[in-house]
Amino acid sequence: MEKYLFVISDIHGDLSLFKSLLNDYDKQSHQLVLIGDLLDRGLNSKECLLLGMELIEEGAVYLRGNHEQLFLDFLKDPENRYSNYLLNGGGETIESMLHKGAIDEYSPTEISLMIQTRYKQLIKCLESLPYYFEWNHYLCVHAGINLLLSSWKETTLRDFLWIRGKFHELPNKTSKTIVFGHTPTMYLYKKSEETRLWFSDEKIGIDGGGVYGGSVHGVIFDKAGIVQDIEYKSEYIWEPRF
Repeated sequence: MEKYLFVISDIHGDLSLFKSLLNDYDKQSHQLVLIGDLLDRGLNSKECLLLGMELIEEGAVYLRGNHEQLFLDFLKDPENRYSNYLLNGGGETIESMLHKGAIDEYSPTEISLMIQTRYKQLIKCLESLPYYFEWNHYLCVHAGINLLLSSWKETTLRDFLWIRGKFHELPNKTSKTIVFGHTPTMYLYKKSEETRLWFSDEKIGIDGGGVYGGSVHGVIFDKAGIVQDIEYKSEYIWEPRF
């Protein structure tokens, strides 16, 4: 087991900030964990996904986020999932993986077929992503867990990807320190410009809302706690345009 845990979440297609965080990644001493949402809304989703796949091959753990799931759901059922996927920032991913203007040029089914044809290895990788990762007493997960269950491992797959309020508000009796993303800390603090890490009852929220003009975090832990919080401010603010 590596000496340190290095966790990154919610990059959302910002390749520059992703690479900036990885400058502090030491393959020899860090267990790198990407806790989901490398894609959608940002402009370089394809490159972020391909980099995520490369990092897996080097020993990183890449967890499934709700946006990875939205992407896979769209590919399997393009006609019914298309409008919801665009609403959640999928248009930027589609244009990143095909070309600018692809949204206007092709039908949802054509888009799905082209992506599946061109990115077979990547899709296979995304379909195999796990939902959580344990390291010492830390539990890394995209959105959270169901704290009402006697065993958190019985959390539904949907809750691992989507849960919010109940997870944030209920007491944590798991004996785990839960590191999660998904909900930007500005919402957890109820302050529109708050990007710092969120702490409550052995729960640590690390999504600084980068895609909304906030920041991205790379957090390094050892067995005792946080060793370093690396934070980069984003200059990109996503607005729906499809």
